[in-house]
Amino acid sequence: MSLLDRRQAVVVFLAFAFAYFFAAVLRAITATLSPVLTAEFHLAAGDLGLLAGGYFLGFALIQLPLGTWLDRHGPLKVNLRFVALAVAGCVAFAVAQSFGWLLAARVLCGVGVSSCLMAPLTGFRRWFTPAVQLRTNSWMLMTGSLGMVASTLPVQWLLPQVGWRPLFWGLAVLMALSMLIIAWRVPDWSTEDATGGPRGSYAPVWRHPYFWQMAPVGFFSYGGMIAVQSLWAGPWLSRVAGWDPVAAAGGLFTINLSMLATFWVWGLVNPWLQRRGIVTDRLIAWGLPLSFVALGLLIALGPAAGAGVLAFFCVSSTFVSLAQPAVGMVFPASLAGRALSAYNLVIFVGVFVVQWGIGLLVDAFRAAGWTEVAAFRGAFGVFLATSMLSYAWFLRAASHNHRHRP
Repeated sequence: MSLLDRRQAVVVFLAFAFAYFFAAVLRAITATLSPVLTAEFHLAAGDLGLLAGGYFLGFALIQLPLGTWLDRHGPLKVNLRFVALAVAGCVAFAVAQSFGWLLAARVLCGVGVSSCLMAPLTGFRRWFTPAVQLRTNSWMLMTGSLGMVASTLPVQWLLPQVGWRPLFWGLAVLMALSMLIIAWRVPDWSTEDATGGPRGSYAPVWRHPYFWQMAPVGFFSYGGMIAVQSLWAGPWLSRVAGWDPVAAAGGLFTINLSMLATFWVWGLVNPWLQRRGIVTDRLIAWGLPLSFVALGLLIALGPAAGAGVLAFFCVSSTFVSLAQPAVGMVFPASLAGRALSAYNLVIFVGVFVVQWGIGLLVDAFRAAGWTEVAAFRGAFGVFLATSMLSYAWFLRAASHNHRHRP
C-alpha cells in the first residue's frame, strides 16, 4: 500500500467528488420532481416510494460483486464502467413513457452510480492515513449533500424553463464528463490478493462481530435518514404541512444545506476526536438518540412540523454515518472493497425498504380510512419504532463485543 502525497490526494478526492456530486443529484431529484411525476404518471404514494427506491434497489443489487471487483481491479477501472451505466440510465429516464420504463431507468441509474462512493472509499483505505480517511469520508458525504442541495431549488427553478426530461439529458452529459476526469486524474493500482480468506470471499466480513453490531443501525437509522432526505421530506412538506411546490423545494434546500454543513464539520473534527480516543461507538451511542427525539417531534407536531424539524432529524442521524469508515478500517486494506460494499449493501437495502415501506404504509392507512396527515404520522411512527429497536441491538452488541475484546 502506497500513500499519496498531499497534492495527489487533493486531486484524486476532487476527481471522485465530481462524479459523486451528480450521483447525489440523481439520488435526491425525485423528491423535487415528485409533484410533476405524480401528476404526469398518476402515481400513488406506494408507486412514488417504489420509483424513488428503485435507485437504491439497483444500488443494493450490485454491492457484493462490486466489492470483489474493487479489491481485484481497483477503483479506476471499476468506476469508469459503472458510471457509463449511469449515463445510459439518465438517457433512459429522459425518454421514458410509462411508470415501468421510469422504474427500470431508475434502477439502472442506481446500478451505475453504485461505485461513486465505494470506489473512492476503497482507494482512500489504501492511499490515505486513518485520520485522513475519516476526514475524506465525511467530505465525500458533504459533496453528496451539495449534490442534494442542487437537486432542490435549482431543479425547481429549471423545471418551468426546460422541463424534467432535458434535466436528465444534462445529467447524462455531466456524468460522461466525470468519467473523463476520473480517467485523467485517478491512479490505477496493481492487483493484490485478498488476505483473510479466499480471493473474492466475503466470509471474513460476514463473520466479524463488529459488522453485525453496526448492521441494524445502518439499515434503519442511516438507511432511513437517506430515505427521508431523498424522498419523503418532500411529500411531508407538501402533503402534510401543506407547502406549495416552490416552498417545499426551498425546505428541501434548507435540509440539504444543513446536511452539507454537518458533514463539513464532521470532516474537521473527526481527526481531533480520534486523537483524543473518542471512538465511533461512543459517538453513535451518545448522538443517535437525538434522531429519535426529532422523529417524535415530527410525528407529534404533524402539519406544524416543517423543514426545521426534518433538518434536525437528518442532521442528528449523521452520527451513524461514522460507522461506514469504521467498518472499513476494522479490516485489512485488501478487504476494504468487500467490507465497505457489504456495509453499503445493508444501508441501501435499508433505504429501499424504508422508502417503499413508508409509501405502502401511507397507502394502507389511507385505505383503512385514516386522513392523509394521520397516515403519514402512522407510517413515521412505525419507522421510529424500528429505529429504536436497531439502536437497542447496537447497544447490546457493543457491550457484548467490549466484554469479549482481548
